[in-house]
Amino acid sequence: MRQLIRRREIVNDDWRYADEDPHGRDRALILPFARWQQERNRWWLWDGRLGVRLGPADPVAALAQDFLRVGLVAIEFGGIAEGRGYSQAQLLRKRYKFGGELRAVGKIQRDQLFYLARCGFDSFELPQGADLQVALTAFDDFSVAYQGAADIGLDLERRAS
Repeated sequence: MRQLIRRREIVNDDWRYADEDPHGRDRALILPFARWQQERNRWWLWDGRLGVRLGPADPVAALAQDFLRVGLVAIEFGGIAEGRGYSQAQLLRKRYKFGGELRAVGKIQRDQLFYLARCGFDSFELPQGADLQVALTAFDDFSVAYQGAADIGLDLERRAS
Protein backbone atom coordinates (compact mmCIF):
# COMPACT_ATOMS: atom_id res chain seq x y z
CA MET A 1 0.00 0.00 0.00
CA ARG A 2 1.27 3.45 -0.92
CA GLN A 3 2.20 5.79 1.92
CA LEU A 4 2.22 9.57 1.85
CA ILE A 5 2.35 12.58 4.11
CA ARG A 6 -1.07 14.00 4.98
CA ARG A 7 -1.45 16.85 7.45
CA ARG A 8 2.15 16.32 8.56
CA GLU A 9 1.71 12.64 9.37
CA ILE A 10 2.72 9.52 7.46
CA VAL A 11 -0.44 7.61 6.50
CA ASN A 12 -1.53 4.83 4.17
CA ASP A 13 -3.15 6.24 1.06
CA ASP A 14 -6.83 5.36 0.91
CA TRP A 15 -7.18 6.70 -2.66
CA ARG A 16 -6.42 4.84 -5.91
CA TYR A 17 -5.58 6.24 -9.33
CA ALA A 18 -7.84 5.32 -12.23
CA ASP A 19 -5.14 3.15 -13.84
CA GLU A 20 -4.83 1.16 -10.58
CA ASP A 21 -8.60 0.70 -10.17
CA PRO A 22 -10.36 1.51 -13.48
CA HIS A 23 -13.85 0.79 -12.15
CA GLY A 24 -13.53 2.45 -8.75
CA ARG A 25 -13.98 -0.67 -6.65
CA ASP A 26 -12.01 0.86 -3.76
CA ARG A 27 -14.59 3.69 -3.54
CA ALA A 28 -11.99 6.48 -3.57
CA LEU A 29 -10.75 7.19 -7.09
CA ILE A 30 -8.51 9.86 -8.61
CA LEU A 31 -9.23 10.48 -12.29
CA PRO A 32 -6.93 12.25 -14.75
CA PHE A 33 -8.27 15.70 -15.64
CA ALA A 34 -8.98 14.74 -19.27
CA ARG A 35 -11.02 11.71 -18.21
CA TRP A 36 -12.97 13.79 -15.68
CA GLN A 37 -13.79 16.27 -18.44
CA GLN A 38 -14.90 13.54 -20.85
CA GLU A 39 -16.88 11.40 -18.36
CA ARG A 40 -17.96 14.03 -15.86
CA ASN A 41 -21.67 13.16 -15.92
CA ARG A 42 -21.00 9.46 -15.44
CA TRP A 43 -18.72 9.96 -12.45
CA TRP A 44 -20.89 12.68 -10.90
CA LEU A 45 -23.52 10.02 -10.15
CA TRP A 46 -21.03 7.44 -8.85
CA ASP A 47 -21.38 6.86 -5.08
CA GLY A 48 -17.67 6.77 -4.16
CA ARG A 49 -15.25 9.58 -3.36
CA LEU A 50 -13.73 11.37 -6.35
CA GLY A 51 -10.47 13.19 -6.94
CA VAL A 52 -8.99 14.78 -10.05
CA ARG A 53 -5.33 14.85 -11.06
CA LEU A 54 -4.21 18.07 -12.77
CA GLY A 55 -1.19 18.35 -15.00
CA PRO A 56 0.83 21.57 -15.16
CA ALA A 57 -1.08 22.90 -18.18
CA ASP A 58 -4.59 21.91 -17.02
CA PRO A 59 -6.85 24.88 -16.27
CA VAL A 60 -7.81 25.12 -12.60
CA ALA A 61 -10.87 27.21 -13.47
CA ALA A 62 -12.41 24.21 -15.23
CA LEU A 63 -12.92 22.56 -11.82
CA ALA A 64 -14.50 25.59 -10.13
CA GLN A 65 -18.05 24.22 -10.42
CA ASP A 66 -17.10 20.68 -9.39
CA PHE A 67 -16.01 21.10 -5.77
CA LEU A 68 -19.30 19.76 -4.42
CA ARG A 69 -18.34 16.44 -5.99
CA VAL A 70 -14.53 16.48 -6.08
CA GLY A 71 -12.96 16.02 -2.65
CA LEU A 72 -9.30 15.80 -3.68
CA VAL A 73 -7.20 17.58 -6.28
CA ALA A 74 -3.78 16.06 -7.02
CA ILE A 75 -1.39 18.42 -8.79
CA GLU A 76 1.43 16.90 -10.83
CA PHE A 77 5.01 18.18 -10.61
CA GLY A 78 7.31 17.03 -13.41
CA GLY A 79 10.50 18.17 -11.73
CA ILE A 80 12.09 20.75 -9.46
CA ALA A 81 11.94 23.42 -12.19
CA GLU A 82 8.17 22.97 -12.67
CA GLY A 83 6.48 25.78 -10.74
CA ARG A 84 2.99 25.95 -12.21
CA GLY A 85 1.65 23.63 -9.50
CA TYR A 86 2.37 26.27 -6.86
CA SER A 87 0.17 28.73 -8.77
CA GLN A 88 -2.53 26.14 -9.32
CA ALA A 89 -2.63 25.45 -5.58
CA GLN A 90 -2.85 29.14 -4.71
CA LEU A 91 -5.72 29.59 -7.15
CA LEU A 92 -7.59 26.58 -5.80
CA ARG A 93 -7.28 27.70 -2.18
CA LYS A 94 -7.60 31.47 -2.47
CA ARG A 95 -9.67 32.27 -5.56
CA TYR A 96 -11.86 29.16 -5.74
CA LYS A 97 -11.97 28.41 -1.98
CA PHE A 98 -11.32 24.69 -2.46
CA GLY A 99 -11.53 23.10 0.98
CA GLY A 100 -10.79 19.49 0.08
CA GLU A 101 -7.49 17.65 0.12
CA LEU A 102 -4.83 19.23 -2.07
CA ARG A 103 -2.08 16.75 -2.92
CA ALA A 104 1.33 17.36 -4.51
CA VAL A 105 2.41 14.39 -6.64
CA GLY A 106 5.26 13.53 -8.97
CA LYS A 107 8.88 14.55 -8.75
CA ILE A 108 8.72 16.52 -5.52
CA GLN A 109 11.56 16.63 -3.02
CA ARG A 110 11.90 17.19 0.70
CA ASP A 111 13.19 20.74 0.18
CA GLN A 112 9.95 21.76 -1.54
CA LEU A 113 7.52 20.59 1.16
CA PHE A 114 7.57 23.71 3.34
CA TYR A 115 6.85 25.94 0.32
CA LEU A 116 4.21 23.59 -1.05
CA ALA A 117 2.43 23.70 2.31
CA ARG A 118 2.54 27.51 2.23
CA CYS A 119 0.67 27.38 -1.08
CA GLY A 120 -2.10 25.24 0.40
CA PHE A 121 -1.03 21.63 -0.14
CA ASP A 122 -1.95 19.40 2.78
CA SER A 123 -0.78 16.05 1.41
CA PHE A 124 2.39 15.00 -0.38
CA GLU A 125 2.99 11.89 -2.44
CA LEU A 126 6.74 11.70 -2.80
CA PRO A 127 8.44 9.50 -5.40
CA GLN A 128 8.72 5.81 -4.59
CA GLY A 129 11.67 5.12 -2.31
CA ALA A 130 11.71 8.57 -0.66
CA ASP A 131 12.26 8.53 3.10
CA LEU A 132 9.03 9.97 4.50
CA GLN A 133 10.43 10.28 8.02
CA VAL A 134 13.22 12.52 6.74
CA ALA A 135 10.75 14.44 4.56
CA LEU A 136 8.62 15.27 7.62
CA THR A 137 11.49 17.32 9.05
CA ALA A 138 11.07 19.83 6.19
CA PHE A 139 8.11 21.42 7.93
CA ASP A 140 10.38 22.52 10.77
CA ASP A 141 13.05 24.14 8.59
CA PHE A 142 11.57 27.62 9.09
CA SER A 143 9.67 29.02 12.06
CA VAL A 144 8.65 32.39 10.55
CA ALA A 145 7.49 33.35 7.06
CA TYR A 146 7.87 36.83 5.59
CA GLN A 147 4.63 36.84 3.64
CA GLY A 148 1.08 35.63 4.03
CA ALA A 149 0.05 32.46 2.27
CA ALA A 150 -2.68 29.84 2.03
CA ASP A 151 -1.40 27.87 5.02
CA ILE A 152 -2.31 28.77 8.58
CA GLY A 153 1.15 30.05 9.51
CA LEU A 154 1.53 33.65 10.58
CA ASP A 155 3.76 35.85 8.50
CA LEU A 156 6.36 38.08 10.13
CA GLU A 157 4.31 41.27 9.68
CA ARG A 158 1.27 39.87 11.51
CA ARG A 159 3.42 38.42 14.29
CA ALA A 160 4.98 41.82 14.97
CA SER A 161 1.62 43.57 15.43
